[in-house]
Amino acid sequence: MGVMREIFGPSKKEIWKQLSLQLENSEYIEGGFFKSDKIIARIKNWIVTLDTYTVSTGQATTTYTRIRAPYVNRDGIRFKIYKSGIFSEMGAALGMQDIEVGNQEFDEAFVIKGNNEEKIKELFKSLQLQKLMLMQSRFHLEVKDDEGWFGTAFPEGVDELYFSIPGILKDIDQLKGLFEIFSEVLDQLCIIGSAYDSYPGVELK
Repeated sequence: MGVMREIFGPSKKEIWKQLSLQLENSEYIEGGFFKSDKIIARIKNWIVTLDTYTVSTGQATTTYTRIRAPYVNRDGIRFKIYKSGIFSEMGAALGMQDIEVGNQEFDEAFVIKGNNEEKIKELFKSLQLQKLMLMQSRFHLEVKDDEGWFGTAFPEGVDELYFSIPGILKDIDQLKGLFEIFSEVLDQLCIIGSAYDSYPGVELK
């Protein structure tokens, strides 16, 4: 075990347990044979969950790190924001709309798409949020209306702030930054009138 630790560094379990001790109002929960370990953090009336999941294509499997937070969506706002790159360039070529917030560094680093340009600009004009997001090397955040056939079904008016990227994140500073982003986004959604600071009544699987 010592040799493996020297080669691969601390395990996900070690890092995530340490992270749970550094986050306020959070706990590390051991997984089982069919479930991954997870961290649940309580931010005001929201519950933010960090875990992993695996997708199999039959020939290969990919593990993803994800963070989720159900919330009461006041006005049905939807958006996706992700790092610029080849896929965003392909999207632009296909005529997909790119929303810009007016900060050149931020607009060059991220692609934002959504259903309410005015509200989305207002959401991402937060300088604190921009700073936190620019520190992330990989990033994909969106609002989802549910988790599909095998996930949690949400009540009417409840949506989910959802982050997911391939791989197992073990950088504790990066993970802490992601929890800060979730806190800031949820706060900003309330400020612009797109969310309620109330418990959404959803327990994630």
